[in-house]
Amino acid sequence: MGPDSKEERIERMVALYQLPLLHFCIMYLRDEDMAKDAVQETFLKAYRKLDSFRGEASEKTWLTKIAVNTCRSMYRTGWFRNVDRSVTVDMIAERPAPADPFDDDLTSALLNLPAKLREAALLCWLQGLTQEEAADALGISRQAVGSRLNRARRKLRHAMEGDDGYDPA
Repeated sequence: MGPDSKEERIERMVALYQLPLLHFCIMYLRDEDMAKDAVQETFLKAYRKLDSFRGEASEKTWLTKIAVNTCRSMYRTGWFRNVDRSVTVDMIAERPAPADPFDDDLTSALLNLPAKLREAALLCWLQGLTQEEAADALGISRQAVGSRLNRARRKLRHAMEGDDGYDPA
C-alpha cells in the first residue's frame, strides 16, 4: 500500500467529513442512531466506488451526494415512518454553552421544513455547499436549489415571527 492507497484515502475523507455528514444526516433523518448508520453506509459506498471517483466534483460534494441518496433510501423504507424520530437540538451539534434560545428555535423550525426545502437548506446553510454543488448532490438545477432556499427562508422567517398560519408550499 502506497501513500495514496484506497484505505488511506477513505480514512482521510472520514477524518475530514464524518462530523459534518453526521450533522447533516441527523437533521435529515431526525434520528441520531439512523444518522450514524447512514454515515457509515455513506463511507462504505464511497469506499466501494472510490476507484471510479474521477474528481469531477469535490470530495465533499461527492460524499454529500452519497449521503443524500442514503438518507432518502432510509427515509423511504416502510418501518422508518413508524420510528420515533424525536431528535433534540443537543444531538445536532456540539456547540459552546450557553446556547442562544433563538438558535434552538431556528433549528427546530429548520427541522420542520418540508423535506425538499430542508434538503436544500441543510446542504447550503449547514454543509456550506454552493447552490451549484447542492444542485449536483440533489440531482436538480441550480435554479431549483435557489427557489427552494428562498421558500425555506420565507417559511423560517414566518416561523420565527410566530406566524404559524403561513404555509406557502
